[in-house]
Amino acid sequence: MRAVIYARYSSDNQREESIEGQIRENTAFAEKNGLRIVGHYIDRAFSAKSDERPEFQRMIKDSAKRGFDLIIVWKLDRFSRNRHDSAIYKAMLKKNGVRVVSATEAISEGAEGILLESLLEGLAEYYSADLAEKITRGMTENALKCKYNGSVVPYGYVIDAEKNYQIDPAVSPIVIDVFNRYAAGESITDIINDFNGRGVRYSKGKPFTKSSMNRMLQNRIYIGEYHFSDVVVPNGVPAMISPDVFERVSKRMESNKRASAKGKAPERYILTTKLFCGKCKTMMVGDSAQKKNGAIYRYYKCATAKKHQCDKKAVRKEWIEDLVIERVMRILKDTETLNKIADSIMELMKEDNTLIPALEAQLKEVQKSLDNVMKAIEMGVITRSTKSRLEELEAEEERIKHSILEEEVKRPTLTKEHILFILERFSNLDVSITKNRERLIDGLVKSILLYDDKLIITFTFKDEPLAVPTGEELDRIENSSDIKMTASPQTKKTTSLGAYPKGQFCKNTVYLERDMPYFAFVSTKAVLARKIDKV
Repeated sequence: MRAVIYARYSSDNQREESIEGQIRENTAFAEKNGLRIVGHYIDRAFSAKSDERPEFQRMIKDSAKRGFDLIIVWKLDRFSRNRHDSAIYKAMLKKNGVRVVSATEAISEGAEGILLESLLEGLAEYYSADLAEKITRGMTENALKCKYNGSVVPYGYVIDAEKNYQIDPAVSPIVIDVFNRYAAGESITDIINDFNGRGVRYSKGKPFTKSSMNRMLQNRIYIGEYHFSDVVVPNGVPAMISPDVFERVSKRMESNKRASAKGKAPERYILTTKLFCGKCKTMMVGDSAQKKNGAIYRYYKCATAKKHQCDKKAVRKEWIEDLVIERVMRILKDTETLNKIADSIMELMKEDNTLIPALEAQLKEVQKSLDNVMKAIEMGVITRSTKSRLEELEAEEERIKHSILEEEVKRPTLTKEHILFILERFSNLDVSITKNRERLIDGLVKSILLYDDKLIITFTFKDEPLAVPTGEELDRIENSSDIKMTASPQTKKTTSLGAYPKGQFCKNTVYLERDMPYFAFVSTKAVLARKIDKV
């Protein structure tokens, strides 16, 4: 995996040498875990309380270029001491496929930070659901009339005084030209180069890009189709492109999409930075190998295994990911646990936000002084200094109220209702979707230690780890491949649970209970049964 190092020291109590120490320890961490360093970002004499750090901002911007997978920091406070900012920036990095790990802290992230990231991400869902009913009626009325509803106006259209879409005669020939040329076989790159070379501009005077061109070629508004939420109105707006041309463009784009996807779509290893070797405590990384029959096996292996420093066997990717997800989902179905998680987060938020309570205390003092001045005025004590003091206090009251509002806007207030809503959404996620599996792992799993006979899962919302037995020794796959992998047992179908006496399960067997298939294997110490998809 590709990694960059971020190092920082503040001018208050650190020296230039501390940067060298951070880089040295970060580099050692990278070497131990088989990571390739591809860059350094260093902020000198900048506090982590602020995000206004030049190299930090450059690193965030560079993450969008997909040139690295991990950011290594000496300690997590090098990244940010402001928990809210940390959550926001890590969410941005996550969208770019980048994670933050610490070289000196055993767990890559504290519980509060991980949960806050997921909660801030989920908060948008909460407000969307909460506001949807309030705003949908009016907007749906507009949509049924094919009126403009406040979204970005597609290139080539303008909105008139009655909020109707109209064709922009100055720009529409460009749109028509794009569709005709692409339908005729010209590439998007050639069209972009031609337009930008001639000074033809996209919306707001910006040059054309692949993303803007792709959006245009896929937008059905150009054949007159109005879309808003679930409302679709054919011929609801003036059309620029014929359905025949649009169909040819769509078929060509779909064909190109399938062709490019064959060599792309890298497999995502959702336990990366969370899964550690039980033997040497080193990070386990995702890898794959091709068998002689052409089948691809994906697995996690100890990062030091290649250097022959650890003999921990690799584990099948699907097996261990499914096992961890099943345990997470089981916890999320427990109402009592959800309430405990919500309560702990509420306490955390109170501890984290000390500025607003301090401002509110100041406001009370000012308002108390205002009351005293008003009582003096009521008693007839009116002097020039009384009036001046009253004006000062009123101005101070307004200033503090404004500061409180600014802080509240900066960091949204999470109520227990918000948190429970988000956690319940987690419990109903479709775990067959990779993105949802990632959200569960990122939000709720702190670390996983993998031993030969068990997993030790530490969650973000409680201190006590969970031990999950996997058998005294996991089955091995040692076929013609040059790798040795630990895999889930091979299975065979049965038709009835009745064939097996209570408490006794046949190894490597799928058995049925109330028409729901379960997968079971036995060890001398424990039996692990887990639900699998219906067969």
